[in-house]
Amino acid sequence: MMKKIQRFGGAMFTPTLLFAFAGIVVGFAILFTNTAVMGSLANPDGNWAKFWNIIAQGGWTVFMQLPLLFVIGLPIGLAKKQNARACLEAIVIYLTFNYFLSQILTYWGSSFGVDMKAATGSSSGLTMIAGIKTLDTGMIGALIISGIVIYIHDKYFDIELPEALGIFKGSTFIYMLGFFVMIPLAFAFAILWPQVQIGMRSMQGFFISSGAVGVWVYSFLERILIPTGLHHFIYSPFVYDNAIVPGGTAAYWVKHLGDFATSSKSLKEMYPVGFSLSGMSKVFGSIGITFAFLKTAKPEKRKAVLGLMIPVATTAILTGVTEPIEFTFLFIAPVLFLVHSLLAATVSTIAFQFGVVGDFGGGIINWFAVNWIPLGKFHFNTYLTQVIIGVIFSFIWYFVFRFLIEKLNLKTPGRETDEEETKLYSKKEYNAMKEEGKGKKLNQNAIKAASFLELLGGKENIVDVTNCATRLRLTVKDPAKIAPATEFKKAGAHGLVNNGDAIQVIVGLSVPSVREEFENLLTVYK
Repeated sequence: MMKKIQRFGGAMFTPTLLFAFAGIVVGFAILFTNTAVMGSLANPDGNWAKFWNIIAQGGWTVFMQLPLLFVIGLPIGLAKKQNARACLEAIVIYLTFNYFLSQILTYWGSSFGVDMKAATGSSSGLTMIAGIKTLDTGMIGALIISGIVIYIHDKYFDIELPEALGIFKGSTFIYMLGFFVMIPLAFAFAILWPQVQIGMRSMQGFFISSGAVGVWVYSFLERILIPTGLHHFIYSPFVYDNAIVPGGTAAYWVKHLGDFATSSKSLKEMYPVGFSLSGMSKVFGSIGITFAFLKTAKPEKRKAVLGLMIPVATTAILTGVTEPIEFTFLFIAPVLFLVHSLLAATVSTIAFQFGVVGDFGGGIINWFAVNWIPLGKFHFNTYLTQVIIGVIFSFIWYFVFRFLIEKLNLKTPGRETDEEETKLYSKKEYNAMKEEGKGKKLNQNAIKAASFLELLGGKENIVDVTNCATRLRLTVKDPAKIAPATEFKKAGAHGLVNNGDAIQVIVGLSVPSVREEFENLLTVYK
């Protein structure tokens, strides 16, 4: 079971690798189109603003199409054969599911409590998926559909059909099976998912009337529900709808910046809303987590950990896009994610109690653009208080994470198990790679793959291979054939995790290329 969970975690990480760049692009686009920062240059009718709005639209692609990315990303990490075909099958069957669901709700939506004539958005529970108006099932729906497709793909992709029916084998056969499986599944979602959405909405009244307690519960759920995708139902009514203030907190805050900026009254007195403080954990939590990972990593691996953590931490701090940093430990050490969510709720609540309010849902760029720069003249002390609270919590995050990692021996980045002997790849693997490459110059990833295959006991010892963000994950037939970790390190790996027949070779961020070369070697030997 743990092996399956680890493989799932690695597959989940695949789409989030795109977040870092996209998050930075969006953050700078927001900054450069803010009139409080750029003045008249950011006039919405000017070419400067239009240019950056174009850039922003490109950056939002990753975040606006997350379900599609996870549908495609899961087979990359989990499918045991023909990953590219599995990706095609998954996206087609997922779209088929949504077409079924959309039509079911068009005919009988009122019976399920869904109004298909309503506009898409959090209040209606509807969304647009590739031009299909359908029920917003978020990441959960995407993962369920993709998981079903992967199961069908691995089980039936190679099935032999009579020669006369040969056109229907392979991906076509998987699509046929998935097509009929999606019909009852779409009905099931039409019946059950609106009830899930109702349950999420029913908590809004509690949040609105319960002050600091509501802020804590809201902030906790907004973090802890990220893996399910249901966190959108927590924050969307507050940030983008009328649950708290007309038009949502994001629009309301910006529209009233002029009033806040010219008054010496406390911000909390003018705007007693604490539901936009998630950026406190995104900025200060990311700092503490990064240093905890670096401190607990083995000395010889800190350089590799630093290379992994700096981009994701920078993205979280500058833009508030935390998925990259949170997904580095979400599935390998879920207890840390629970603690992270508790601390995130606590820092937001304490900041609110000390008078910190505003639009702090993003990172530093957002803070400067719509808080610190336009309001610093009258509310400097509030923001100084905010930073002091944040720095204190950075230390709390650091010490708590460090304690738990060491106490529970959690395998966070840089803490992989090492062994002691060495051995190099054989000439057989090297020559096979050279033959497969057809005269092309061997790259380092090809050499690493050939070496790893030898150290893993050869092709005949490999059951399946996948990867996560930094690790080559394998199932082997005979664990006794696996060489010690130092042999892998000499061949270019950062380390080895050996859990019986579940093996993880710590490769680094080049692991997708190494896996491709590794699979090419397996094909050569067939």
